[in-house]
Amino acid sequence: MPNMTSDAPMIEARDIRKAFGANQVLRGVSLQLRQGEVVAVIGPSGSGKSTFLRCLNHLETIDSGHIAIEGETLVTTDAQGRCVYAPDAELRRICRKTGMVFQHFNLFGHLTVLENLIEAPMVVQGLSREAAIARAERLLAKVGLSDKQGNYPARLSGGQKQRVAIARALCMEPDIMLFDEPTSALDPELTGEVLRTMRELADERMTMLVVTHEMGFAREVANTVAFMDQGELIAARPAGDFFADPGHERARVFLQHML
Repeated sequence: MPNMTSDAPMIEARDIRKAFGANQVLRGVSLQLRQGEVVAVIGPSGSGKSTFLRCLNHLETIDSGHIAIEGETLVTTDAQGRCVYAPDAELRRICRKTGMVFQHFNLFGHLTVLENLIEAPMVVQGLSREAAIARAERLLAKVGLSDKQGNYPARLSGGQKQRVAIARALCMEPDIMLFDEPTSALDPELTGEVLRTMRELADERMTMLVVTHEMGFAREVANTVAFMDQGELIAARPAGDFFADPGHERARVFLQHML
């Protein structure tokens, strides 16, 4: 079970601000994610969704705000308005609580499927090769790819690559899974197999934050839908309520275009 302080959220992000040069990408975004919850983050392209996700595991640094993972501070802002991150060793440990699945898979092309999965548990967690292989084989079975463990990524379909990427993230046994538009690079017929895997994780009560354009997934699987536009989190409501009435005109217009 996750090591949590009292009833701390799995992720608490408060007033996150981030600019690239003069471009204000995040304008005070706040979001909480509770244990076992699936939150779908939706919104137009360029609204800051992926940048927000990348800030949560230190792939991007923030300009100001506060992020805590399972009650432990990843970054906060001091009285002088300066961003203060946890010390390096602590930062790495906190970031290991999250697993990340990217839009373009990010598999190592020179490694087989099995080698892609066992690399990080052995190098980062110090797991023996035997234990890492046992864990990897169990997770490849879970995503329906036991027969592909000796293949190189170039020999896999896009949907298979993404399911390997999910298994690889799970191999580090994270408490939280972050998905950055995991199906947007896939043909429609391959999208379903990835979404099925994600549905199964949700059924197992995996805590998940999913940036997605898949409205069906958001409606059927997410507990909460958060709508972002122009760097702001404009609405966050239970999924059923959101699709019945998103509660904000910009969100209503977006849904009309997507449904």
